[in-house]
Amino acid sequence: MRSKIIYMMAGLMLMATGCDKKLNRLNPNAQTTDVFWKTREQAYAGCTAIYNALTVDGTYMRSFPGLTDSRGDDFTGDSPWLDLVLTGEFIIPTTSAPVFWIWRDFYLVVNRANQVIKYVGAYDESVLSKTEKNRILGQAYFLRGLAFYNLATTFKVIPIMTEPFTNPSEFFTATASEDDIWSQIYSDLQAAEANLPISYDNVDGLDKGEKGRATKGAAAGLLGKAYLYRKDYAKAGTQFEKFFAGGPLNNVYSLMPDYRDNFKDVNENNSESLFEVQFTEGKGTDINWCCDPTSSWKQVQAISVTYGMEGAGFSDYLPTRWIYDEYKLEKTVDGKDDPRLLVTIASYEPADNSVLAYGRAWWNPQTSIYPRKYTNDGVGNGKTVEVAAESGINYRVLRYADILLMYAEVLNETNKTDQAYSYIQQVRARANLPDLATAKPNMTQAQMRDQLAHERALEFAIEGQRINDLIRWGWFYDPVKLAELKAHDPDFNTWTPGNEYLPIPQQELDANKNLKPNPAN
Repeated sequence: MRSKIIYMMAGLMLMATGCDKKLNRLNPNAQTTDVFWKTREQAYAGCTAIYNALTVDGTYMRSFPGLTDSRGDDFTGDSPWLDLVLTGEFIIPTTSAPVFWIWRDFYLVVNRANQVIKYVGAYDESVLSKTEKNRILGQAYFLRGLAFYNLATTFKVIPIMTEPFTNPSEFFTATASEDDIWSQIYSDLQAAEANLPISYDNVDGLDKGEKGRATKGAAAGLLGKAYLYRKDYAKAGTQFEKFFAGGPLNNVYSLMPDYRDNFKDVNENNSESLFEVQFTEGKGTDINWCCDPTSSWKQVQAISVTYGMEGAGFSDYLPTRWIYDEYKLEKTVDGKDDPRLLVTIASYEPADNSVLAYGRAWWNPQTSIYPRKYTNDGVGNGKTVEVAAESGINYRVLRYADILLMYAEVLNETNKTDQAYSYIQQVRARANLPDLATAKPNMTQAQMRDQLAHERALEFAIEGQRINDLIRWGWFYDPVKLAELKAHDPDFNTWTPGNEYLPIPQQELDANKNLKPNPAN
């Protein structure tokens, strides 16, 4: 039986000693730093508490994936909750609750990581071995780097906090420069990569054999992704080369033969996954929407219900007709549709033996398409009709397919376009698509850029990738590309400069006078 890290009660003890500016009142239900951070077990529990913060609404439980997906041209709002629709239309109000939850909850990750880095960092070897200590610190650095990466790509400019909060004044950190923000992200992920193991199968410690913890591959891959986002192609290439022949991570990862296995609640933490957020169904009674966990907490994600079609979910979002049509542009080598279509989208495809979604025959097969990826439809667990915030499907943050396509992009941008073909073809071959070198030989750099944009759209649709790709490619500020986006998704007709990001929450600007607005405010 596999051992999977479970993020439960560990969040309870991570409290500062001065919680109320006027009364200096402590929470009687939580341990403080005066009595915690003493034992080996507490060091591990503190580390687990950071992971716990990835399972709440503002991180990966619901709002962050939804508000990230909705800003791409592959997804559009379909909700009575106006905030969700307006986000996709790039006119999100600064008072939006889901935007605030994203800000709040990723800084929850940051603060818990800061506590581990400070307090476990001070542990003596008589309490915690050096290898265990470094491994715990490596996880904290990775999770803080991931949180800062998501905050920076979502809000552009943010405060950088590297110490635990011990009094209210520390909440009023000034906005950092973009260079300082990204330097911190690089530094955290470099420290993580240096201290993390390739796997936990044979480590010596309480985390031995646990799946889902951050690894050297997760840190190396995310660091490469961060360099690529900032167009530092040389450093990004160095990171990605570690995954191929001659590199320390060669043969550690591989594509799953079945693309669908990346989005089901079975075959999780598989050979393609560099890092995924662990969700588990069937435990607890209270939904894990926010805040500190209790003994009755669940550890489920609500993406499945918010993305699920009417009658089996809330249908808050829909795939765009453009991304559906994009899957139809090229047939497989045996003349069939791209198999990723029916993993990503629930659509009427008689030729592919798919005519229903969620076992329902009442939808309009000529016009209706619904999300399938990350929903309970078609995952093989017997769920057909269920309107409940219940799913144990892990959220895949980084996959090996991304490493392959990002490295192909690096090769293209460094004038090695001919070398990019083989890395792209590995992803295409799993979808049984023709050899790209034969179908489109001798592409120019510009042509390959467009091809990579197409390949990434099909491989990563509805995975929170598209908006960040569009931003780093500069498509919002290229009149030709912006016109394409508007043709793909009418939501882009209401975009105005700066609003490709989410706004800094107004309540944060009101509370922290050192905080600067971002371009979306």
